[in-house]
Amino acid sequence: MTSTPQTIPVLPAPEAARPPRAVKRTRRPFSIGRLLGWTVLIVSLVLTVFPFYWMLKTALTPAADVIRDSGALFPGSPTFVNFARVLGFLSPEEDRAAGGSGASINFVLYLWNSIVYCTLIGFFQTLFCAMGGYAFARLKFPGRNLLFAILIAALMVPGIFTLLPNFVLVRDLGLLNNIFGMVAPSLLMTPFALFFLRQFFLNIPVDVEEAALLDGAGKAKVFWRIALPMSKGPLITIGLITVVWAWKDYLWPLLIGRDESVRTMTVALGVFLQQSPNTQPDWTGLMAGSTLSVIPVLILLIVLGRRIVESLNFTGIK
Repeated sequence: MTSTPQTIPVLPAPEAARPPRAVKRTRRPFSIGRLLGWTVLIVSLVLTVFPFYWMLKTALTPAADVIRDSGALFPGSPTFVNFARVLGFLSPEEDRAAGGSGASINFVLYLWNSIVYCTLIGFFQTLFCAMGGYAFARLKFPGRNLLFAILIAALMVPGIFTLLPNFVLVRDLGLLNNIFGMVAPSLLMTPFALFFLRQFFLNIPVDVEEAALLDGAGKAKVFWRIALPMSKGPLITIGLITVVWAWKDYLWPLLIGRDESVRTMTVALGVFLQQSPNTQPDWTGLMAGSTLSVIPVLILLIVLGRRIVESLNFTGIK
């Protein structure tokens, strides 16, 4: 009598033991819209970056070749002598021999003045706009909407209209050639930053703040301990925009900070250009100084750019 072999059932392998399946990437179909979008993006990028490239190219060109190489994309004989001239590393005789006017820029002093000027404006303006934006978003008081509408209407007022009244006020206060007089008109808030932060505070879940209020926290504690930490992305964005705007500001620091001790980098570049002969401006030196003035802001954008993008991925529940 023969026995039939028994068939042992094969159980499926557990999910963890199965080899991972290869994910097939499906190519998006070609479309005229995508081609047009990439074309516009590339053209916009070239138009944005090209002036900075041309500035660097002119800064690396010898002064004697700036006219001859004006149509070339690359400097024929690149040199760093223009940066040495601007920073004052050459004597006046060597500066004139290199094609300059003998003028130089006290880069360390003017860089420090610009950093102090931009830091004060960026920090306090961002802080006060955050406080005002949170008040308009959460607090209930008579005339709130009317007051907010008046503040937003200030966006339509050109800055040149407030230039003369602010100058007269700062002069009467005796703050000319003073860093506090330079930062005074921009220290509190701007309509755009106030509107931007108010819209973000409106999107913060109210349940988080109500839970803190039930635990005994007041409005001020909720703002400092909950609203501000949850708003790092918008705060960094507004702070960065404010710093960049203050860094390139020229007219107001020129009117108030005429003294060399409080002169900012943009004003120093204008003074440097005025010291060159009218018949032959020192374009290579000016482009070298402009390149040096862009480096601090560029470093700031590189350091904070990624954090801004990551912080804007906001969620109210963690």
